[in-house]
Amino acid sequence: MPDRATAVRHVDGGGVRGHLHLPAGDSVASLALTHGAGGDCTTKLLIDIADTFSSRGVTVLRFDLAFRQATSSGPPHPSKAEADRDSVRAAVGFLRQVGPARLMLGGHSYGGRQASMAVAERSDLASGLMLLSYPLHPPAKPEKMRTAHLADIAVPTLFVSGTKDPFGTEAELRDAMNSIPAKTDFVSVSGAAHDLSAAKHRTAQRSWDAAVSLFSLETVRRTVSVPDTGR
Repeated sequence: MPDRATAVRHVDGGGVRGHLHLPAGDSVASLALTHGAGGDCTTKLLIDIADTFSSRGVTVLRFDLAFRQATSSGPPHPSKAEADRDSVRAAVGFLRQVGPARLMLGGHSYGGRQASMAVAERSDLASGLMLLSYPLHPPAKPEKMRTAHLADIAVPTLFVSGTKDPFGTEAELRDAMNSIPAKTDFVSVSGAAHDLSAAKHRTAQRSWDAAVSLFSLETVRRTVSVPDTGR
């Protein structure tokens, strides 16, 4: 599929803050995409993925989690994780008004973890998951696995992780993937650390190539209509 021009629109309202990437013409799917604990929706990795996916026909909303909407810096607090999942659900609700029903949900690190937990809690939230640098355990603490909810994920799930990521080795992640009772795939980014070094390792393109196969992205065509909400 050739690249297509896209339009990017700021969104802020109803608990959703971020940037909406609209492909030219019909859209093949939708993707709600969020950030990790140390960043926001303007990180290069998210922008590169949004640009790559939208130029190929996917409507993408990259959005800020609740903790980042509340403060411009600092990590999330564990006690506020439910609010972050609420912001995931709000973003999905917004995107369902905009793009095709085939909706994927993704996130980097902490954002991916919250997205996966939201899908484990409600299987109809999304048709697929894309987990970038999933934080399987804290660095140097493999005994503290974050896997309890994986068995409740019932949608195809794509893991994208660097070989130098201290939050989980490829072997550990592949073992954890076996807990998911749905189709899974793994993209190993050789030499990449937790940030996935988007430009250096062509992370966005490699994620797209895997997503096309796992999520069957080119089998649905629906016209995008944009509501008046947001600004």
